[in-house]
Amino acid sequence: MNSGAIVSIIILIVNMLFASTVIFLERRNVAVTWAWLLVLFFFPVVGFVVYVFLGQNLKRRKVYRLTEEQVNMSRQLVDKQHAELDTLRFHDPVTEQYRHLIRMNLLSGESLYTQDNTVEIFTDGVRMFGDLLRMIENARHHIHIQFYIFRGDDLGRSIGQALIRKAAEGVEVRLLVDHLGSINTPGSFFDELRKGGVKVAYFFPLKLPTLNLRLNYRNHRKLVIIDGRTGYIGGFNVGVEYLGLAPRFGYWRDTNLKIEGSAVHQMQAQFLMDWNVSAREKIGLEPLYFPRIDGRGKAGIQILSSGPNNSEEQIKNAYIKMINSATKRVYIQTPYFIPDESMYDALRIAAMSGVEVKLMMPGIPDHKLVYWASISYFEHMLEAGVSCYVYRKGFMHAKTIVVDGQIASVGTANMDIRSFRLNFESNAIIYDSQAASRLERIFLEDLQHCDQLTLEEYKKRPMSSRFMESIARLLSPIL
Repeated sequence: MNSGAIVSIIILIVNMLFASTVIFLERRNVAVTWAWLLVLFFFPVVGFVVYVFLGQNLKRRKVYRLTEEQVNMSRQLVDKQHAELDTLRFHDPVTEQYRHLIRMNLLSGESLYTQDNTVEIFTDGVRMFGDLLRMIENARHHIHIQFYIFRGDDLGRSIGQALIRKAAEGVEVRLLVDHLGSINTPGSFFDELRKGGVKVAYFFPLKLPTLNLRLNYRNHRKLVIIDGRTGYIGGFNVGVEYLGLAPRFGYWRDTNLKIEGSAVHQMQAQFLMDWNVSAREKIGLEPLYFPRIDGRGKAGIQILSSGPNNSEEQIKNAYIKMINSATKRVYIQTPYFIPDESMYDALRIAAMSGVEVKLMMPGIPDHKLVYWASISYFEHMLEAGVSCYVYRKGFMHAKTIVVDGQIASVGTANMDIRSFRLNFESNAIIYDSQAASRLERIFLEDLQHCDQLTLEEYKKRPMSSRFMESIARLLSPIL
């Protein structure tokens, strides 16, 4: 037997071993299993390397190492609110019909419900970052900032200099970025911030250039907490493209919330957990980070977080529960649409039940493979009666769901398998008909800049597009 044949046999045996691991040991989702099997069998050597770096199951590992005191405190708060939930009186009467959604988020995601919040909605980066810089300048005790992408361009430098000024005043300033998301930002940029007194940490840092056995699991959260009283959450990252200044994308359409009220404490707790995973400095649940809030608002909010370390896909479950609760309409904006079977069925069933389901996506792809995979799901959606729209004014990056003009979700999670299973995400579930109605009006205004995709037009796609979409769809569970 020649050496080439021996090598082929060894590769075959290794592939069989890894295939056995994927099928029998990891106990993954079936669609994910088949996607990895395709990679392993059709790309024997490359597939092995890709699986090592991208195929780990993080659910087997304890990412957040909470103390027993912290675990007990969280459990007590959840148990206390659960015991009181049945008799809780809501500021907005329409919230009564969503008590079951609140209960699910509370028990599965430890997401406490608060209803003393005010909500301001930003859809334009110039306004959003202008307001953020103003709030940074007014900070008195601490500024906690977390972004997936933090570029060292004009916007990044502007925010960075504001943070350095506040650190010089004695304000505690912490910046947490995802290392892969911000891989193109020079280390010297963050070194300058550190020299200026800003504490900087990477989430799941890359030990070697672009290599990390947890490479596939990224922190996609975008949170800002100022003095424990004001919080920002949504789709905006830090970069000039989010101001609409990138010629490739043009106008950047996104959605962010500015929240003031007790919901900010949930955002703070999530930031501190992520910080303690990433930085040498460990922060406890100090009262100064959780000041007493006499909220004057009326909006009910749950800050719901999920990640690959959890056995439940909390944000996806909330999306499905919201869709199933709809009686009139569901409006969705997402830059990427790769639903799993449960989400796919929920949308189709809602549309076939007479609920007006509208789905809006960008017309400009930023990741072609993901875009092709997204388009592949449209045929059966259109056949079921879902209205699909393509945004043409610029790039649509908002991650929003509005149900019946009564409740809404705004956050960092896209409607795709990566956000549901692979990324660390956070969303604000809003139980306030005024805020939900504003988001609904914004959606309808955005429709003026969209083309509606009909089933007839969809079926006229060229064969080359259909081929690429089919390939992308096979790999969609691991994109």
